[in-house]
Amino acid sequence: MKNLEIFMKAVLAIIFISCGSEDKGSDTLPANLVVNATVSTDKSGKVTFNATADNATSYVFEFGDGISEVSASGNTTYKYFSTGNYTVKVTAYGENGQSINATKEITVDVVLAMVWSDEFNTDGQPDGAKWGYDIGTGSNGWGNNEAQYYTSRPENVTITGGILKITARKESYSGSAYTSARMLTKGKYSFKYGRIEVKAKLPEGVGTWPAIWMLGDNISTAGWPACGEIDIMEHRGKELNKIVCALHHPGHSGGNPDGSTTTISGATTAFHRYSAEWTPAYIRFYVDDVLFYTFVNSSSVPFNQNFFVILNVAMGGTFGGTIDPAFTSASMEVDYVRIYQ
Repeated sequence: MKNLEIFMKAVLAIIFISCGSEDKGSDTLPANLVVNATVSTDKSGKVTFNATADNATSYVFEFGDGISEVSASGNTTYKYFSTGNYTVKVTAYGENGQSINATKEITVDVVLAMVWSDEFNTDGQPDGAKWGYDIGTGSNGWGNNEAQYYTSRPENVTITGGILKITARKESYSGSAYTSARMLTKGKYSFKYGRIEVKAKLPEGVGTWPAIWMLGDNISTAGWPACGEIDIMEHRGKELNKIVCALHHPGHSGGNPDGSTTTISGATTAFHRYSAEWTPAYIRFYVDDVLFYTFVNSSSVPFNQNFFVILNVAMGGTFGGTIDPAFTSASMEVDYVRIYQ
């Protein structure tokens, strides 16, 4: 009987402790979550958020565009890149890991401002403060079995009448049968997120391979494809009017990029606007403001760092293919390059 009495006292003690723990836990559950948002009136896309809740130790903000953020204080400022209506979800967590959530509807009006451009309005050579050159052939480590030798000569790159011309020529030069130019802003200008737009008319001829693209600033240390590559426009002369966009990154490089194609008219006879809209949540590709591909961006890919711009015309190679023996010369003409943020 005495042993039974001891056992019952122990059970009652456990029950008392358990009830006490539950009561204590319920006292510390997060409650009364309130979310406030202040949208900037300057149309920059910035929104300041403030979340408060009883017994909350941290907050998770989901901004409605695929991006989320953890805040210990419940205060944060986020920049949206596109005009739109967004449903923001905030989750408040307590010490015991339990949570409550609330949503907030916001409307954001975003007007991007041009932060960098080259209008190519001065005849002669491109502005050396904005552009440098890759010189040589693919043996330098950045080729794709292409046939051209890249130079910075006026015969291959010049500005006339407000138009930049990158000209591929059939000529014997330093061991190559063709010459061309590859311009880049590496070491002079790079950016992260925004919109880039290039107005261009593409070269005609089977074997031509013009491109408007970008590489990650860290290519010298990380290498390719770890640095990331954003191809805004590629065109093969043998597939007239078929525009290609592509993203190269680990697991999706070489002949296996993420991307798509669209077909337009007059790629080699008229100017078109080739653009990419790049945010932490997505990269969208357009021709003449018509969307033809959306890539979902995330922290697992290298598209969240600064990139520099490249303009070039290659000949042949793994993408350009066999060059028409009758080819003599052709130019990619560029009216402007503009970057907005």
